[in-house]
Amino acid sequence: MAKAASNEDPSTVDAAGIAKALGTDLDRGLAAAEAARRLAEDGPNEIRAAPRAAAWRRLAAHFRDPLIYLLLAAILIATAAWLLEGRVGWPVDAIVIAVIVVLNAVLGFVQEARAENAVAALGRLTAVTSSVIRDGHAMRIPSAQLVLGDLLVLGEGDAVGADARLVQVSTLRVQEASLTGESEAVLKDTATLGTLSALADKVNMVFKGTAVAQGTARAVVTATGADTEMGAIAEMLEATREQPTPLQREVGQIGRMLGTAVVVIALIVVATILLVQDVRGTRDITTVLLLGVSLAVAAVPEGLPAILSVVLAMGVQRMARRNAIVKRLSSVETLGSASVIASDKTGTLTRSEMTIERVMTASGSTRATGIGYAPHGRIEHQGDELSAGPVFTENIVVLGGGSLASNAELRKTAEGVWEIQGDPTEAAFLVAEQKLGTAERRKRRFLRVQEIPFTSERKMMSSIELDHEHDDQPVVMSKGAPDVLLQWCNRVRVGDDVIALDDAIRHRILADVNTLSDAALRTLSVAYRPLEPGEQAQDGEALEHDLIFVGTVGIIDPPREEAGLAIREAQRAGIRVIMITGDHPRTAARIAADLGIVAPGTPALTGLDLDALDEPAFMDAVRATSVYARVAPQHKLRIVDALQADGNVVAMTGDGINDAPALKAADIGIAMGRTGTEVTKEAARMILADDNFATIVQAVREGRAIFDNIRKSLRYLLSSNMGEVLTVFLGVVLAGVIGLTDPTGAVVLPLLATQILWINLLTDSGPALAMGVDPETDDVMARPPRGPNERAIDSRMWMNVAGVGAVMAMATLLTLDMYLPGGLIAGTHDLDNARTAAFTVLVFAQLFNSFNARSATTSAFRGVFSNKWLWCAIGFSVVLQVAVVHVPFLNLAFGTAPLALDQWLSCVAMASIVLWFSELWKITGRFISGQGAGRKAVPAPTAVD
Repeated sequence: MAKAASNEDPSTVDAAGIAKALGTDLDRGLAAAEAARRLAEDGPNEIRAAPRAAAWRRLAAHFRDPLIYLLLAAILIATAAWLLEGRVGWPVDAIVIAVIVVLNAVLGFVQEARAENAVAALGRLTAVTSSVIRDGHAMRIPSAQLVLGDLLVLGEGDAVGADARLVQVSTLRVQEASLTGESEAVLKDTATLGTLSALADKVNMVFKGTAVAQGTARAVVTATGADTEMGAIAEMLEATREQPTPLQREVGQIGRMLGTAVVVIALIVVATILLVQDVRGTRDITTVLLLGVSLAVAAVPEGLPAILSVVLAMGVQRMARRNAIVKRLSSVETLGSASVIASDKTGTLTRSEMTIERVMTASGSTRATGIGYAPHGRIEHQGDELSAGPVFTENIVVLGGGSLASNAELRKTAEGVWEIQGDPTEAAFLVAEQKLGTAERRKRRFLRVQEIPFTSERKMMSSIELDHEHDDQPVVMSKGAPDVLLQWCNRVRVGDDVIALDDAIRHRILADVNTLSDAALRTLSVAYRPLEPGEQAQDGEALEHDLIFVGTVGIIDPPREEAGLAIREAQRAGIRVIMITGDHPRTAARIAADLGIVAPGTPALTGLDLDALDEPAFMDAVRATSVYARVAPQHKLRIVDALQADGNVVAMTGDGINDAPALKAADIGIAMGRTGTEVTKEAARMILADDNFATIVQAVREGRAIFDNIRKSLRYLLSSNMGEVLTVFLGVVLAGVIGLTDPTGAVVLPLLATQILWINLLTDSGPALAMGVDPETDDVMARPPRGPNERAIDSRMWMNVAGVGAVMAMATLLTLDMYLPGGLIAGTHDLDNARTAAFTVLVFAQLFNSFNARSATTSAFRGVFSNKWLWCAIGFSVVLQVAVVHVPFLNLAFGTAPLALDQWLSCVAMASIVLWFSELWKITGRFISGQGAGRKAVPAPTAVD
């Protein structure tokens, strides 16, 4: 791996100087022995692959999470409680939590089995062969064996094996979109640049990983391996630190918060019991400690990791069916939090297909519609019928002439798919001609006998064709830059007539060209001339005079029709869409305006503009600018970093190698599945199998719905756990008030430790998981993205959690008081029966709470039957609770006693208080927010209506 030992950029040094500095003979190339020496000294022309972590390390990484640490601690506590109880039966709670932790890690490990290896993909992408001249002989070698000073021989279709300075060219055009973002093939020449230019403007250089679209050339290798422009991107990619997703950060914060809360809760409850009740002897102390650790376990929502994994995994499956392939589970929700989608242009917002949009002739203007290489669509005429008239006649000549003065080909494969070979700009004539329906006639009519190739100096190309319909008369067909071609024209075609090209017509033609250029269209003009007898024998360029001008075409890589709709939907959801491209500023601004990203006339900011800004000005520019053009990979990365530093969650799309570092740095990188390079796919966290920008909007909706379901699960788990904790705490504090005493003076608790663990096991599993797959209950795209400081558990949710938990505790303790002798309400039942009733009320209250938790504002009765999994989970939980109450050996294990039918009905009624409290809470909330007082609410369409 090496580059030319010079402080000067090779593009600013003349070809002879580069060859001399590298010891290269421009005729014979390097000596084979010298090439072998350099290969041994500099190493192979490869990009170093990042070492892949061992499988066990990748699996272990899924255990490095605050919430997982908390659950591991809960396993130890539950095991300790089991040991303190005398190891009776199995430590069920500890086993369940352990299984959840392991399954969570395995599910994440399997989903991420295709972990990114972007640098290695760069190496695979460039594992090609190259033609070189050594010792005066042409040979083909693996590109990995290229060394500094090698004389590359390039031809159409070749992949460029290393960065090299051009020394000889013939109509060379190179596709550099994957490296620079430039949608058009770049015309190359050997002229030395006077100043250091942007990568896309180094027309005397070719770069590793690009491809030759047309022409031939020779070039001296100036950099190999990691020192190439692609190598620089690989190093940037390797150094880019992958950011945790918003969901990962949120879950980490919840884990740390709950860890602290669990310890505090356990200490407070144990201390309260020791202070309030008369604790005597080892048995009482063991009972109190066991209750403390049981509450600690109960306070931990151990179902949350499993819920997160299941909800995200199901989201991944749904998105895969919609052509969005997610590589990491946690990335599913990230799109729902996205406040900015930074999109590449070429191939993402556009079709990466050069298309003739307008044809301007002396008779009028024609707009071509129906985009893509497939010859479908139509030609729309302004003021003229398709079947006849001067405009139609001139279109035949313009498109046919452009197709003849071309080396591109349009072929239909055996599968019926149209493909092009050659320069995409030239192919645009073939596609438009196919749409017009005149291609077959042109192929039958003309036969090429000579070519006058395109050069950067002439800026035009011509072919000599025999016209079979006119006795094989030779005709010169020319295509080139409008201003150049007009210099060789003295006549103009108007319909079927040919008239003199006077100054007035010439000015009008140039005005038409300016109109097309102002619309960000690339312009090419077409002219022709029938040759006189014997004239064909003249030198090629001598025939390019007295031409008949026919017309000018405007060419563009058109925007995707569905992209505009998707952008409007993203903007409705409060998401800012920006375009970052390596293409021409005027083209970028035009496409952005067509798609609705910016208002028409809004200029694009270039990479050179960004380089001239200091850091504060750069941040201001990023806040205000939505279109960036002529940017390099480092600019894209810097823009993403600035957006994130400004508090945005950034989704970055792209398909080229130049996009990979920014995709990796973004909160979620999105690669194109069809046109994207392997590098981009490996660096991204999500791949669009259909390359459809609209799929991103569907993914945003899915991500927002997933986050809503996570909030539902959190609301349910925390409020239920709060009910358990408050029941025990208030039961101890108010024991004398509710008659919870023992004549012998022993410690009496409202619930036993085993009962608390049972409630936790019963309600933290099935219902909580079912909550995670709840249908969408609101129009999630009608609200702005979550703010960077907006928490999954906000103050309103905490109020709801505390309120519902308090109601659960009061309903449970009131039931206990109703059944016990003494207290506020005199009962007639013994402690076991009263405790069983209270135990059952708390279980049923949590099951009622599962309906409440589906929405913070919508009634639980709205769409109550839409989630069949929730009903199944509740039914299963009810069956298990009945078994605990009535099966004899379970009575013994959990300290329960059978209940009569009227007692069951009483327990259900008491538990339902939670439902009615939540309904009142929601009505009050809607009233306060203005949805219930004085005006009728207009609900958004929902999946549960």
